[in-house]
Amino acid sequence: MTAPDRLSPGDPAPEFTLGTDTGDQLSLADLRGRKVVLYAYPAAMTPGCTKQACDFRDSLASLQAAGYEVVGISPDKPEKLAKFRERDAITFPLVSDPDKAVLTAYGAYGEKQLYGKTVTGVIRSTFVIDADGKIERALYNVKATGHVAKLRRDLDLD
Repeated sequence: MTAPDRLSPGDPAPEFTLGTDTGDQLSLADLRGRKVVLYAYPAAMTPGCTKQACDFRDSLASLQAAGYEVVGISPDKPEKLAKFRERDAITFPLVSDPDKAVLTAYGAYGEKQLYGKTVTGVIRSTFVIDADGKIERALYNVKATGHVAKLRRDLDLD
């Protein structure tokens, strides 16, 4: 597997309809007319992913006040996402992409470096999608710690 194709500002955000942590379905089309922060993370309930989810949770009110909806996406099954939501009081939707088709469409699944080795997996990424469904920002290989604070600065929310 080679490096995935990456999205750029102005590209249409790939559409999706996926199962959520609550057992419902969520479509990107459901969020049209609102700005969306879609962030891809490797695995629920791991230290880095927990830190990142809690940072988004703790920043959710200010992000929503600025017109952003937050959605997390990982290959985890909805049942694991439900446990993650309950354990860490996650207050935004978590969607399940077990076949990784949506992650791949966003360029967030493929070869990456992990501890000096090339592996295939989820590339921690964040996508800011405008109200018309276009990519405003595509950030790849982001750090779990400090990323939300940097994103808030980049979006002029601080």
